[in-house]
Amino acid sequence: MSKTKKTHEGRALAIVLFTVFLDVLGVGILFPVLPQLIYTIFMPAGHTLNASLILLGWLTAIYPLMQFFSTPILGQLSDRFGRKRVLSLSIAGTALGYIAFAIGIITKNIPLLFASRAFDGITGGNISVARAVVADVTPSEKRTKNFGLMGAVFGMGFVFGPYIGARLAVPNASFFGLFNTPSWFSSATPFWFTAILSLINMVLVLWLLPETHKHINAKLKMAWGKSIDNIKKAALAPGLRVIFASEFLFWGGFTFFTTFFAVLLIQKLGFKTANVGDFFAYIGVCIALSQAVVTPIVAKYLKNHQVLRFSLLGLSGALLLQLWPQNTTQLLLVAPLIALFHGLTMANVQSLISLSAGPEIQGEILGIDSSVQALAQAIPALIAGYIATMGINVPVIVGSGFVFLGWATYMLFYRSKNHVLHQEVV
Repeated sequence: MSKTKKTHEGRALAIVLFTVFLDVLGVGILFPVLPQLIYTIFMPAGHTLNASLILLGWLTAIYPLMQFFSTPILGQLSDRFGRKRVLSLSIAGTALGYIAFAIGIITKNIPLLFASRAFDGITGGNISVARAVVADVTPSEKRTKNFGLMGAVFGMGFVFGPYIGARLAVPNASFFGLFNTPSWFSSATPFWFTAILSLINMVLVLWLLPETHKHINAKLKMAWGKSIDNIKKAALAPGLRVIFASEFLFWGGFTFFTTFFAVLLIQKLGFKTANVGDFFAYIGVCIALSQAVVTPIVAKYLKNHQVLRFSLLGLSGALLLQLWPQNTTQLLLVAPLIALFHGLTMANVQSLISLSAGPEIQGEILGIDSSVQALAQAIPALIAGYIATMGINVPVIVGSGFVFLGWATYMLFYRSKNHVLHQEVV
């Protein structure tokens, strides 16, 4: 590879990794902040606790629901008009979404909170376009490495997001023991912070990111209903339908858990915003360690389909076990079990999906997989609010049940075969 091409690849990769980090950072920031809206905005506005729980479920769901419909469209637009243009517009949409959300918190404007998350979801194709950039500039022999770097940065964003979000949302909070946050900080501050970083990211994309797509064609036909088509393909693809079904139940169950577990921690263990941020950052660190240390060791002895036989069942049990702790120490002891089995499941299900498809449809399969994951995060969040009104423990129990169904579906219907799915089937 020439020096110019190496520079081209390195610059594009660096900007893409920064983009992915900021995108996940923004998601992580939400974890400790969203539950506080129940007590600071929803209930003061006259809503009952049950109504507030339902509102929180809908607010959590609207972002992945919009992403479900928009991400395939943004991917197609990047084929028509170039990665650089679409990625910069997507990042600008993210920044505007965070600004609107911050204003919604300050003004206690509930409709604006929903509109901002919907807008961010519609424009939030950052990661999908970033993946396309990496695929454009990376030779086949380095693709696994560079996508692995994306995964590592993804994990870093999830680690730092909850911690930063929790500290920026609280006045006079200790920041890594170095200093305390100013007295005027509030729940809106993390979103102003992320909006500023997103605007900086947009400038860097416009200024430094080279256009990586060499076959721009503005005449390409758009498939506006591609998200629906992706779900149909996931349901009909022989050799993959069982994996996609199990993955849907896996992500759905985990979403039930994450949507309201922070509220449970507040009500049961008396957690404050900072404590919630610390907990989810702790989970993020454990997941990163699981993927970096445990997963490679397990891969030496077991194949992907063998790991899923116990990792899904283990995650189901680990979620239920989170209801046992009566204090923080007990919680910190059992929480790593979630990270262990979640990390094993996520890594091996992704690998199994990729290995089950021929090289000519890897992009198509990744698109289908993204749609499955988005829908799996949207639908449970919509339902979780109503379920939470029955008891704050119930979403965790239902989440465990969903993952158990994913394990049962896999065990009953998946058959390991040495065949590969090719274009004509999809």
